[in-house]
Amino acid sequence: AELARLTEAAASDPLNPAVAAARGVLLLALGDAEPAATALEAAVALDPTAPEPAAALAEARLALGDPRPALPALRHALALAPHDLALRNNLAATLTRLHQHREAHDHLTSLLHTHGEHPALLCNLANALVLMGRQSEGVAAARRATEIAPDMHLAWRTLGAALVYDEAGTPEELRAIGERAAATLLRHLPPPPKPRAPDKRLRIGLLSSKLRTHPVGWLTIAAFEALDRRAFDIVSLSGAITDDAVQQRFRACAASWHDIARLAPAAIAEAARAQHIDILIDLGGWGDDGMLTACAERPAPVQIKWVGNQAASTGLPEMDWFLTDRWETPEGYEPCYSERLLRLPHGYACFSPPAYAPDVAPAPAAARGHVTFGNFGNLAKVTPATIACWAAVLRRVPDARMVVKAYQFSDRVLADRCAAAFAACGIDPARLDLRGATGHRAQLLQHADVDIMLDSFPYSGGLTTCEALWQGVPVVALAGRSFAGRHSASHLHNVGLPDWIAADTAGYVEIAAAAAADIPTLARLRAGMRARVATSPLCDARRFADDLGAALRRVWREACAAA
Repeated sequence: AELARLTEAAASDPLNPAVAAARGVLLLALGDAEPAATALEAAVALDPTAPEPAAALAEARLALGDPRPALPALRHALALAPHDLALRNNLAATLTRLHQHREAHDHLTSLLHTHGEHPALLCNLANALVLMGRQSEGVAAARRATEIAPDMHLAWRTLGAALVYDEAGTPEELRAIGERAAATLLRHLPPPPKPRAPDKRLRIGLLSSKLRTHPVGWLTIAAFEALDRRAFDIVSLSGAITDDAVQQRFRACAASWHDIARLAPAAIAEAARAQHIDILIDLGGWGDDGMLTACAERPAPVQIKWVGNQAASTGLPEMDWFLTDRWETPEGYEPCYSERLLRLPHGYACFSPPAYAPDVAPAPAAARGHVTFGNFGNLAKVTPATIACWAAVLRRVPDARMVVKAYQFSDRVLADRCAAAFAACGIDPARLDLRGATGHRAQLLQHADVDIMLDSFPYSGGLTTCEALWQGVPVVALAGRSFAGRHSASHLHNVGLPDWIAADTAGYVEIAAAAAADIPTLARLRAGMRARVATSPLCDARRFADDLGAALRRVWREACAAA
């Protein structure tokens, strides 16, 4: 009723900034961010000196999911209200999303010095520190947030997101942190209807804002396209429709598409229930824009976690199953997960190579006379132990070079810090080629410069490992204990390269050094790698979809039998 009144008032008095601002704030409170931003833009244009509508406009633009237009709105609002702590914290979070991590860190450090240990500031600082490659400091900041605010969902969620990158993290603690995060959530909806009809055609809901060109897309879309339509309908609960090529593939294989990205968790759950979904697959996790909180409302009788911030147990009691394989979670790993483990017989992911992937280039060592190692991951995964191990490899192979590519190295200060860490391990920075952000096509092309990829730990490569193998580059991996630490191990088993997986850092160095010593064998492996990967379970969408379909039917029948 109030919205109707304000809409009528705005129509009759369109130059009144107070009416436009009030309508925008109300729309934002109702979760309708797009018209809220339009109304608030009008309010700010009508009175650019008023801090309240400027602050609300910044919040509305943040709610739309794209941080780029939010940044100028935040800066304008802060110019009007320079001491507003919430605005300044939002600015830091936005800078982090825009990959301006060092500026975000400096801003947050200043705020903490001025305002004290506010838990929201500590959470944002933890995120910035991890993304700068300062994992243990990020974990410490997040732990402090949980100490100050033990009932704050964001604090536990941030701690879990930071600890998965840290050498001190264990799968048991990650599960416990997920359970603490889940325990802070309120549940509003009654239980869903009991599952019935074990042999019915199942409605499979996909919950994620990442059903597009994203690791979630590259690692799942082919499986959903190949899923038997006689047995399964797909319902996509995601973001707004765009012209993204991978999203178009998701749309083509879905019976219906629903934009729920800007809804509150309970509203997402209600939207899912309205679609009568039988099995809901979460593809977002506890990530920054994940929708796992909606799963606490139990929108479907059966719920499964797969890909999309799938680094450790969610800890959510309403999450029934965790999709995995025997290499990601070997027998005996069950206590590390609050969910039941739904092991597929081959890999846990189904890789779709990009159509624009270049041909496999010749092994560069053959022309250069020396091996070039590489890593094309995220700086958050490059821990001190990882650098020490890579340095040990470079000492064992003294004529080798290494390309380390991370989008964070577009910041020269962060690149120099990484080079200094190698230097502290006895490696001349002249042996390193530190590269910053490029487009995806350019990144795939740069595999032509690398003979052997050196994986990170404790958080291993996922999509980057698949892409390296597709481009003919073998990967040396260390099998960790956490789910995040075993991605590469799963992929290497699936393409028939288990000998490239080490049990410890000493074995890792031996595998890398032995491979570098045999350039002709490297060249032959590279030449046949794409055919090996293309015919492996990693890329066999038909086989994966059959395995996935059988697993979905099994868990549904179990749920029906237990109802």
